[in-house]
Amino acid sequence: MSIAQHIAQIKQNMEQASLIRQQRNLEIRAVKLVAVTKNHAPEMIQTAIDAGINAVGENRVQEALAKQPVLGRELEWHLIGHLQTNKARQAVPAFDLIHSVDNEKLALEIDRVAAKCGKRQDILLQVNVAGEETKFGIAPDQLPSLVNFVIGLEHVQLCGLMTIAPFYENTESVRPVFREMNNLFLQLREARLPNTSIQWLSMGMTHDFQIAIEEGANLVRIGTGIFGSRQ
Repeated sequence: MSIAQHIAQIKQNMEQASLIRQQRNLEIRAVKLVAVTKNHAPEMIQTAIDAGINAVGENRVQEALAKQPVLGRELEWHLIGHLQTNKARQAVPAFDLIHSVDNEKLALEIDRVAAKCGKRQDILLQVNVAGEETKFGIAPDQLPSLVNFVIGLEHVQLCGLMTIAPFYENTESVRPVFREMNNLFLQLREARLPNTSIQWLSMGMTHDFQIAIEEGANLVRIGTGIFGSRQ
């Protein structure tokens, strides 16, 4: 299958997952597809753009900076990988949405850089729901404290939550993780906190995005499903 055919199939599967939510009388959320472009050449990414992709996700700041002169800033650029505090200076001008904020020091540095850039940086807070030691993200019980810190920052806007779920051979096993994330998202949205625009729940990748959407995701990050395995 071509990249365009992969994208068409993914969008069809996204619609099927949304239909399952509808059948369960759950809130219907329009879902955005972020193409994960790590280690893929600009020419390959352009093929995906030509097939309707308008949002790309990079794991590393430097890789995005190398691609942006070729692909342009008209695309939505999402930082989905871990961000070190000392890379915030480069990340803030380069990304529309940073998915991976998980501590006060990083949030404060993003705020400082955004002030210098004259922008308000949209961010998501990364939550490690499953408590995996190999993953970044804050524990759910630490979320309220970080939220309260972030909403006090003038040049940062909190837009929602992100998680990287554990990998299970049986994807049904991940459903409770996504369900808990959705509960955290709903609590955050319903709190109607100042200086926030709670709209995005970023969860789900190639192997589990349909279950993520069924459980409330409206931002899914798919790389292999679009481009095939990375070389």
